[in-house]
Amino acid sequence: MASYSADVSWRLAEGEDFALGRYSRGHTIAFDGGITLPGSASPHVVGKWAVAEAVDPEEMLVAALSGCHMLSFLHVARLAGLHVVAYRDHAEGTMAEIAPGRQAVTRVVLNPRIVWSGETPDAERLARLHHAAHEACFIANSVTTEVVVAA
Repeated sequence: MASYSADVSWRLAEGEDFALGRYSRGHTIAFDGGITLPGSASPHVVGKWAVAEAVDPEEMLVAALSGCHMLSFLHVARLAGLHVVAYRDHAEGTMAEIAPGRQAVTRVVLNPRIVWSGETPDAERLARLHHAAHEACFIANSVTTEVVVAA
């Protein structure tokens, strides 16, 4: 069994008012591999109190689903005897209300563009490869969000 960790750190800045909600949502996210990213709430959620240049949790969820699908797809394609030379995805997540006062990322659409060397699978085979990759993706298996591959 594998274990994963991230250290998230935030501190109230001088002059900010926590009780009134007037504080930056900027924070840092440190991963066990040594990378530290600037994080924040989404500007869509907290407006001016967000750090627009930072990564928000919703973006990280979309990126995690996209990255996991890509890595699973590369593995499935290799096992099928295909040769991928490039893979690019523009993934988009949608936030929606799931109950009064509750929201969730309810849908993520992956838009992979794949460059092949040698055999290029037809649309039906490509769809089967994406389905197999989706079934193998640890992150997709961990969430209730609808994940759609719009290949």
